[in-house]
Amino acid sequence: MKNKKIICIFSILLVIILIAGYFGIRYAKEKEAQESTQEYTPEEEITEEQLRQTIVSLYFPDKETGELMPEARLVDIKEIMNNPYEKLVNLLIEGPKNEKATKVIPENTKVLRTYTEGDCVVLDLSKEFLNYSKEDTKQKQNMIDSIVNTLTELTEVNSVKFMIDGQSNEEFKDVYTRKK
Repeated sequence: MKNKKIICIFSILLVIILIAGYFGIRYAKEKEAQESTQEYTPEEEITEEQLRQTIVSLYFPDKETGELMPEARLVDIKEIMNNPYEKLVNLLIEGPKNEKATKVIPENTKVLRTYTEGDCVVLDLSKEFLNYSKEDTKQKQNMIDSIVNTLTELTEVNSVKFMIDGQSNEEFKDVYTRKK
């Protein structure tokens, strides 16, 4: 008799534990579902100015190795929308913000005009572009690669052609593409 009473009490407790467990799990799942469907509210609102900015990659030579390295730059979309090629080359002319990189385009170089011919950007630069060290063959190649790598980051550009003061120039007569 005593054993039957213990078994009965034990069975009732087991049923209560199972029912409590079932409802506890159900409650936890419902709460989790509610939390996952709630709208996320950022701690800080995105400002209008932040919405108008994009990141571009500019390529400058490393001071130590001379190899090109990308530099990410935050740019206002309004500045880059009208003439992105001119804006990007002007940023290259200004030089890097990173102290480990060096400016590669000669001082006082101006962008006279940019336009596209298919997927090629034609870049008309002032004669100051020719003021690079002719003995340093790496400088000329870095100038070309810096501009080509920067402009070909844009999906519509696959090559770059250089002109000096509106004329073809023997030193930059080729159409240049990005090196893999």
